[in-house]
Parts: sequence; structure tokens; C-alpha cells
Amino acid sequence: MITRALEPAVSRLLSRFPAVAILGPRQVGKTTLALSLAKELGQQAVYLDLELPSDRGKLSDPELYLSQHEDRLVILDEIYRVPDIFQTLRSLIDKRRRKGTRGRQFLLLGSASIDLLQQSAETLAGRIAYQELRPFSVTEVGLGARTSDQLWVRGGFPDSFLADDDANSFEWRTAFIQTYLERDVPSLGPRIPAETLRRYWQMLAHNQGQMLNAAQLASGLGVSGHTVARYLDIMVDLLLVRRLPPWASNAKKRLVRTPKVFVRDSGLVHALLGIHDKEELLGHPVVGASWEGMLIENILAALPASARTSFYRTAAGAEIDLVVELSAKDRWAIDVKRSVADPSPSRGFHIGSEDIKATRRIVLYPGKERFKLAARTEVMSLETFLTEEITRENS
Repeated sequence: MITRALEPAVSRLLSRFPAVAILGPRQVGKTTLALSLAKELGQQAVYLDLELPSDRGKLSDPELYLSQHEDRLVILDEIYRVPDIFQTLRSLIDKRRRKGTRGRQFLLLGSASIDLLQQSAETLAGRIAYQELRPFSVTEVGLGARTSDQLWVRGGFPDSFLADDDANSFEWRTAFIQTYLERDVPSLGPRIPAETLRRYWQMLAHNQGQMLNAAQLASGLGVSGHTVARYLDIMVDLLLVRRLPPWASNAKKRLVRTPKVFVRDSGLVHALLGIHDKEELLGHPVVGASWEGMLIENILAALPASARTSFYRTAAGAEIDLVVELSAKDRWAIDVKRSVADPSPSRGFHIGSEDIKATRRIVLYPGKERFKLAARTEVMSLETFLTEEITRENS
């Protein structure tokens, strides 16, 4: 049984804020996490699944219902189903503050950032904290080559990762994609033909980790560049696609200004491309980009919230896969390699590291050993990086 490491963090936020929102794509484990918290509280918590008409009906008069549970943690799952409730939450929170009583808090669950951020940003400003729940990470599923490979091939959605075999995992991911396209995206508002969005998602998977080429995507879909940008915004808001910004702090260099785009879960990349298992993956052109995307997602999940991330590329060819700025004086250049035999970074990586004045140069590779290539460049595995370097930064 895998226990999500996020539970203590959510509990801490609930002790500090009257409302906490857990964001994440469907099937990532938000409800499981919330029900685990509710189980600990017992009668001090009440859970409503707002996709059920019976539970939505309880909120026909939200002020009356919620006032009756003032001493409980009220968990509202799929909050977007009752978009008008945010004003009521604000009134109840402010009423408690004026009375000098804190009462229990509100825990809100949403399948996309577009739901909660747009509807709650102004209404609950200063009263709500946000926490993203991502698919499983390497540190959650356990360290080791077998589990890392399984996480890479199947991705981190719990039902996919924990499936009995690769075939069942692939079947789950295929159904997940279909459900998102036919039911979930339309229910969230955007009106896009399912087949068009599928082709768009597949094109992003084919171009995993590459800079966004809106003109090429628009041509392939037969739509305008503006429409392609809108589709990307939707996929980013659904927390299914990541837009990694370019470094933008060096005015003396001709820097690339276009973001890199990743389908965030490697298992979804493989399902979109029809890749069933590791053997097929190793022979596919996307293998390197898929590996890079998985490592970057794991790193971003482990970084402190204050860290800034980007990639670096110049017109002359200097390139860094991931730049992590922990502070003004602590800047890491990270290169991702798939080779165990020769993980040496390119000359462009070292040039880029000089350009950004990197305080550390790190190469991540699939091997187990940790060693230095030069005085300022160190090679290590993702597991070592997360458990030793990031843990030390967060402590």
C-alpha cells in the first residue's frame, strides 16, 4: 500500500487557513486523500461528492447546510459543480472571524486549476491555500530500478501504476484518455470536438519536450494559431500538460523565447503513442524525451514552492534542460541523459552554465553510482538527487 506523502502538508494548511483546495487531474487520488483525512477526524468531518445529485441537493440552501456543520471539516468534492458556493463560503468564513470563533475548515477538491483558481481567487483571496496533488513520484513508489522503470512506462496515476500488468495498465490509460475527451473536458466548459483534442494531445506527445511550434500544430489540425493556443491553455489548466518557460534574465544573449511543452505523465505519453511496454518504448523515437519529461516532473514535485524553474537555450546552441533557481545566489543547471555508458553533457551545457552563473552543475542519468566528471559537474541518479540533494534543501 502506497501512502501519499501529501497528507501531512494538507493537514498543516488546514491548521492555518479556513479553506484549502486540493488541485489535480481526475483519478490522481484527491478523493482517497480527503477520505483518509476524514477517517482520522471521524464525526468531526463531513464529505459531499458534488457529482451526486443527492449531495448537490443538500446544498440547495448552502448557508443553512454549512452553518449546521460549523464544528466540522466540510469536504466538497468536485467543487466546480456548484460554482456559486464560493460567495457563501466567504460569508461564513468572515462571520466566524467576526465572532472570534474559528470552527472547522473547508476542504475543496477540483479536477483542474481552471475550476478553483478562476472562481475562488477573488472571492476567497487571503482565506484559501492551494495544494496540487500529482501522480505518484519516484520517492513515493520506492527506490530501485524496477519501480522506477514501472513508473516511467506506466506513469504515476495510481490505477495505472498499480495495475496487475502492463496490458491492464495500458487499457486503463486508454480508457482514462477517452473519458477525459468525451466527458470531463466538455463538463468543464470548453466545447471542442473530442477527436480534434485527441489529435492535438497526440501531437503534443509526439513532440514531447520540444519547443512549442504553434504554426505546425495549427497546420496539422486545420485550425488557427489562436485556436492552438487556446487548446494548450485548456490542457495546462487541466494539469495534464506542462508549459516550461525559457530562461529570460540574460539580455546579452539571443535567447529562445518559446516555451517547451511536456505531457506531464509519461504513462499518458506512451498510451497516446500506442506504446505498450518498456521494450516498445526503448525502440521508439520518443524514448529520450519521455525520460526527460518524467525526471523533470519528479524534480518539480519535490522542489520547494519558492523555487523558479525554466530551461535555457540560445540561438548559438547553448542549452540546459532544467534551470532551478532556489534563491538569487543558488542556481542549479541540470542536464538529463539516458546513457549509462557516457553521461557526459555537451559543450553547450557548460556554456549555458557559465551564461547563467550556475552554482551547481548536475547530470541525471539511469545509473546508480554518484561521481564527478569535473570539479564543477556531478553525475547522479534521480533517486539520489531527490533523496539527498532536494531533501537537504527542504530541511
